Amino acid sequence: MEENFLSLDDILLSQERLPVRTECVFPRLGFLEKSSDSQDIPEGTKMELPLWLSKGLYEKKRKVLSVELPKVYKEGWRTVFTADPNVVDLHKMGPYYYGLGSQMLHFDSPENPDIAKTLLQTFIGRFRRTMDSSQNAYNEDTSVLVGRLDCLEKVLFRSGQKGLNGFQSWEKGQASQLTASSLVLNYRKRKLVDVQA
Repeated sequence: MEENFLSLDDILLSQERLPVRTECVFPRLGFLEKSSDSQDIPEGTKMELPLWLSKGLYEKKRKVLSVELPKVYKEGWRTVFTADPNVVDLHKMGPYYYGLGSQMLHFDSPENPDIAKTLLQTFIGRFRRTMDSSQNAYNEDTSVLVGRLDCLEKVLFRSGQKGLNGFQSWEKGQASQLTASSLVLNYRKRKLVDVQA
């Protein structure tokens, strides 16, 4: 997914914490590790850092830290998603399942192809149910269903409901009248001025 620094969802996504292990000593950064009284962070320390910091410190050539997979992207959960992605409460697993998963592909891991495949299959498997629910839940309480969705799926659900509501109002004849674009109106005014001159 492409990052958008003006999007609140992307800002919140960048704050998601990742399990990392330091591959070298971090001098004078001991205050970041709450469980230690040392002034430095020693090599091999396991800790959690936000995604934005992990991406900034991660280098393929010079090993500063290694990023471990969060549990929801590991083999056991990938098997669950492969079996039936609709039974999983993605919001509980992490509200940015797809976004964080696509960001995890930036880090070198032998499991990246499997993660990418699982992300795609999970999205495909859940997409139909999400859109069907958005189209068939007219004037119903959908809070339980929406509560189980990832943020991306919530946007799709709202988009489907907005389309359904627009269609329902058009079908009832309550749609607003079509109006000409302001560009067209301004063009006509300019044309009239040119003709009068």
